[in-house]
Amino acid sequence: MKIIAIGRNYAEHAKELNNPVPTTPVIFMKPDTALLKDNKPFYHPDFSQDVHYEIELVLKISKEGKHISEKFAGNYFDEVALGVDFTARDIQSKHKEKGLPWELAKAFDGSAPVSNFVPKANFADIYNINFGLNINGETRQQGNTKDLLFSFERIIAFVSQYITLKKGDLIFTGTPEGVGKVAIGDRLEGFLEGEKLLDFYVK
Repeated sequence: MKIIAIGRNYAEHAKELNNPVPTTPVIFMKPDTALLKDNKPFYHPDFSQDVHYEIELVLKISKEGKHISEKFAGNYFDEVALGVDFTARDIQSKHKEKGLPWELAKAFDGSAPVSNFVPKANFADIYNINFGLNINGETRQQGNTKDLLFSFERIIAFVSQYITLKKGDLIFTGTPEGVGKVAIGDRLEGFLEGEKLLDFYVK
């Protein structure tokens, strides 16, 4: 199982970090050791003073494929979940300044909490799904999949040209605006169409 993530897939988020809006998907990866399940607590790493939350919709790949055509890419996922892409923003900023990869900022242990998955058939329109993140009872992020720069099918087709997708792989599809810093003691709650799927603490 691998975790593939898409950066800057909501225009307003790209703008809030002063990043250019991409013309093709921006891809990075997290190892399986980043996965955090069952609402277990997230342990704030000692090596960063500026870990940011990023709520995202996550796809679970349902069958193996490579060089997938965009028109058939919707057949390669049946379930979606909520995830948080934790990012050590201070490390990322230093690496970006030097033109270095982001892995130390994105791929550390526990940096990818994921909720239980729900069938995509539960949604009348996968491009009109509301999702959001509350911290300590306060709404911090609200997004809707209608604002994606690159569709789920486009992402799957693009990634599969370079990397074979296998059953069980996860794709984080990008975060809306409103990202910010977490602190020890924070409670994070993630909502998908009003249903709470994530509920965990930072320790």
